[in-house]
Amino acid sequence: MKKLLFIILIVFAIGACSSKNDGQGPVGESQLPDDKPMDPPPAEDEPAISDEELLDLTQRETFKYFWDFAQTDSGGARERYHPDDPSRDENVVTSGGTGFGLMAILVGIERGFITREQGVERLALILTFLENADRFHGAWPHWLNGTNGDVIPFSNTDNGGDLVETAFLVQGLICLKEYMKDGNAPEKELADKADTLWKGVEWSWYTQNQEVLYWHWSPDFGFDINLQLKGYNEVLITYILAASSPDYGIVKEVYSQGWASGGAIKSANTKYNVPLLVRHAGSPEFGGPLFWAHYSYLGLRPTGLADEFVNYGQVNINHARINLSYCLENPNGFEGYGKDCWGLTASYTRNGDGSIGYSAHKPGNDTGVVSPTAAISSIAYTPTESLDALHYFYKNRDKLLGPAGFYDAFSPEYNFWVAEAYLAIDQGPEIIMIENFRTGLLWNLFMQNEEVQAGLGLLGFSYL
Repeated sequence: MKKLLFIILIVFAIGACSSKNDGQGPVGESQLPDDKPMDPPPAEDEPAISDEELLDLTQRETFKYFWDFAQTDSGGARERYHPDDPSRDENVVTSGGTGFGLMAILVGIERGFITREQGVERLALILTFLENADRFHGAWPHWLNGTNGDVIPFSNTDNGGDLVETAFLVQGLICLKEYMKDGNAPEKELADKADTLWKGVEWSWYTQNQEVLYWHWSPDFGFDINLQLKGYNEVLITYILAASSPDYGIVKEVYSQGWASGGAIKSANTKYNVPLLVRHAGSPEFGGPLFWAHYSYLGLRPTGLADEFVNYGQVNINHARINLSYCLENPNGFEGYGKDCWGLTASYTRNGDGSIGYSAHKPGNDTGVVSPTAAISSIAYTPTESLDALHYFYKNRDKLLGPAGFYDAFSPEYNFWVAEAYLAIDQGPEIIMIENFRTGLLWNLFMQNEEVQAGLGLLGFSYL
């Protein structure tokens, strides 16, 4: 009997060893089983991946969002992509996300994910779409129908120009122009078209002859939304571009009284012994969601960027540090938070009933949901800590890595719940800011533009 029991134990052990999952699988394909919420940790002898290999992988997989899953007719970036429901909003193109997509395609060319010829062909398709799409005093709407370029209302009264989304798009157009301007004939044609498109935006119209920019204008509702662009939040780039426009520019007072509120943008608040430096709108104690440190700075180089009020590079570094410190403190005691699992920003979220929703996560609106884009896109500000987080996401790639990069959000608190979906405005900053961290590609392109240099000079910016 003892001998029989011994043989049974040996057979059981061999079977258990042979069934171990080594955590490997096709890159870009979710390995999340359907019948169990948690997988065992990966084997300790799993081959390590270097930082450079991991950055390569992240950029390559994230690039697929803007290449493989772009809207078919226009080449523009879809607002969202749900792998389990690929036809959902399949023709809803986001103008700001398309600007991120233009920049991502440049990265794809540089990294060899696509050929230069493939990139030129796709860029030409996108620019032709933008050229013929609905515009409102030169500004594109938030959403466009990718099949015909018609505006898709973002809300009942938001069916016209969206100046902030337009600014995110223009950031990409300027980078494209600078990248292609010395190329062959088709590339120069692309550069000229991108230049003409961005210079057609009537930024000054969106002031209503006041010393501030307004977010929206509709042919049906005018300026009824009445949302002024005042800092600090994600819209600094809008003022930079408005000042840079050669035909529809603003004067400095629009910036200093609008964006900077006559100096009231400054803050003396500190958190975790880190000064916020600026008054974050609605979040004066901890700072807002981390996308505020990303969207305006995909082309605009933040390092040392200073006006008469504040050094924006330091603002972003401090913002990321405070967000990280909050996650380390973890006042709500959420499962998983730590030095390698952090980052609160706007993204998909887990509703109370377990369904997928959307929320602007931040300290003060913390529900235990981590958004990979928060830490990944902050890599220029917190390189070590962002790489720690990226290695954590990769370690859990069987749950977090899908067909277009790391999924939008997850929560260890709820049995490792994952939002198996993507948003253009979250995927874009990841590939772009990683490239800026590695080579400065998009920063260099944007900052060398003559009109941008003139606009920064007009507003009194310098680099410290």
